[in-house]
Amino acid sequence: MVAAEVFPFPFPERRRLLEGVRAYGLIMAMWVRSTMAYRASFAMTVFGDFAVTAFDFVTILLMFSHVDALGGYSLPEIALLYGLSATAFGLCDLLLGSMDRVGRRVRDGTMDTLLVRPVPVLAQVAADRFALRRVGRITQGLLVLGYALVTLDIAWTPLKVLMLPTMVVSGAAIFGAVFVAGAAFQFVAQDASEVQNSFTYGGTTLLQYPPTIFAKDLVRGVTFVVPLAFVSWLPALYVLGREYPVGLPQWVAFLPPLVAAGCWGLAGLAWRTGLRSYRSTGS
Repeated sequence: MVAAEVFPFPFPERRRLLEGVRAYGLIMAMWVRSTMAYRASFAMTVFGDFAVTAFDFVTILLMFSHVDALGGYSLPEIALLYGLSATAFGLCDLLLGSMDRVGRRVRDGTMDTLLVRPVPVLAQVAADRFALRRVGRITQGLLVLGYALVTLDIAWTPLKVLMLPTMVVSGAAIFGAVFVAGAAFQFVAQDASEVQNSFTYGGTTLLQYPPTIFAKDLVRGVTFVVPLAFVSWLPALYVLGREYPVGLPQWVAFLPPLVAAGCWGLAGLAWRTGLRSYRSTGS
């Protein structure tokens, strides 16, 4: 008799979560070993990712070669927004960047192979083809963030210092929830990966610029509908000592962890709903 049958795990959901994390780690390690078998190729792809994403900040530098401020923000202030958004998204893209392949798996029938394995499907999809080269994007974001922190004259407090890593982790979690919700939508609309990308890749580009250059309706949309503003805008403006353009109270800058938890609750519900609605190619 198996020990788990004699002493059943008291929290089935927690056990399922631990199984998923363990499976994710094993699959990720497999892809990392595969990647590191060709170290020169890995180094070139990391540099390629770094260089491609660096062009986004080069565009901002070119703008500031003609203007002194953009939407009332200086270059170091925008560099802070850019660095926080790019680092948070890069971390999420590294861990969950394969979620946009769900629609492709549904179309070609390979989703069926994931369902018959005794491992949570979400863990398998998230770790599939884990691309370690994406650390290039994270490195580039951290370098810009470092430049901003060195250049800006901020009245630092222990709370503001604590907010920086909290912003990165919470921002990555919020982006991750959008990745999972978008993947769940692909069970219904199989060619919807670009819709998902408009909120993920498009969202990080949006957050790299100050909210003052956008229409207030758009700012409200990314605050109250798809809460990407909690990734960087709201907490970063608190660190910079600036007011948010739609007039929210200052305490909302401390909500990113709660917003991330709420987003993951909704994303998990969407994922379960999408997975239950899936019909295999043989049905």
